[in-house]
Amino acid sequence: MNTFTQRLADTDMVNRLIPRFTKYVQIWTTSDRHIPETPSTAGQWDLAKVLVDELKSLGIEQVELTDHCYVIARLPATPGYEKAPTIGFMAHMDTASDVSGKDVHPIITENYDGSVIPLKDGISLDPAKDEALAKRIGDTIIHTDGTTLLGADDKAGVAEIMAVLDYLQSHPEIAHGPLEIVFSPDEETGKGLPEFPLSAFKATAFYTLDGGPAGELEVECFTAYKIDVLCHGKAIHIGQARGKLANATMMAATYATLLPRSESPEATDGYYGYYCPIEIKGDLEEASLEVYIRDFDQKEIDRRLAALELFGKTVEALFPGGRVEVKPQLQYINMKEKIDEHPRVLELLEQAAEKAGVKAYLKPIRGGTDGSRLTQMGIPTPNVYTGGHNYHSRTEWASLSDMVAASRTILELIQLWAKE
Repeated sequence: MNTFTQRLADTDMVNRLIPRFTKYVQIWTTSDRHIPETPSTAGQWDLAKVLVDELKSLGIEQVELTDHCYVIARLPATPGYEKAPTIGFMAHMDTASDVSGKDVHPIITENYDGSVIPLKDGISLDPAKDEALAKRIGDTIIHTDGTTLLGADDKAGVAEIMAVLDYLQSHPEIAHGPLEIVFSPDEETGKGLPEFPLSAFKATAFYTLDGGPAGELEVECFTAYKIDVLCHGKAIHIGQARGKLANATMMAATYATLLPRSESPEATDGYYGYYCPIEIKGDLEEASLEVYIRDFDQKEIDRRLAALELFGKTVEALFPGGRVEVKPQLQYINMKEKIDEHPRVLELLEQAAEKAGVKAYLKPIRGGTDGSRLTQMGIPTPNVYTGGHNYHSRTEWASLSDMVAASRTILELIQLWAKE
């Protein structure tokens, strides 16, 4: 019996995970980074209300849905463990806008045999092109029909936390200290927990369930900036434009070509950061370019910020009469330094993974989580695996055995913290 089969034999947890996960991914919760309000889309309320009802049906009395769509639940400690540290768990409800998240059709492929899984529109899950999939023979794979993303990022995390709460309510003999649970909106927009009621929480540590394959633990992430590049041109009839027109659309396009291709997402990995143009729009008179910069090293972030200012001056020189504004906005910072100040938070997580039968390893996040921002706010928040793969794409899939491992890790972690 391989590892996958052993985990899938845990029917007590499997039966708590599958119905929830397949239900949640069918709720349309795509967020919209162009909308400043939180939540940015109405569909996130639909999942939030489902979760509130489920939490209450489990007999959890302290459940709240805030005015900004944060679902908050609190479990009091089991008798005798009231003085144990309060810990929290978090997952986000929204899905990315890179691929459609509407009308998701989850498909369960049991006892995966290592062959190609054909999807619609000529898309497939091909183990020859997906090393992780090739290693999943015997596992249960959850995927879509290829017309949408799956939404394992981060509904796998939501389902895993809910499964654990269900398990705890069914097993009152499991000792735990006070627990705080948060399901958050708009993580994919990079806003960083706007309107989060920080003062209402007592947790010594939080853990986000928003990672990848079983074993992957993350305590360091990119520092991230969003930069709005505003190009102000000088419009005139294009038939009389010689020596007079400063074409704002061309200014924005030229600025984009100055971003080094060797420092793009498609050219970097590991600890190398990048520039990434996200969106460009405009006309003759006004155009804008949205750029993301990411790096683990603040010195590299500062270098890129300075380069972006220089690119603006270059474009101004190339388009007389035009003007470029470069407006950076911090999104989140690398959480490693803050988490390193609280080594017990990671030590207990690694012990919990081992107790759950998972070989843990540390990997930097080439992105961020709500935990990045929560760590910045003062609560150390490592990121834990959920079992998802190929996030934000039509070939996204989740390993059911890894989802079981994630839930079991949470259960072990809760019990370890109860002894602190």
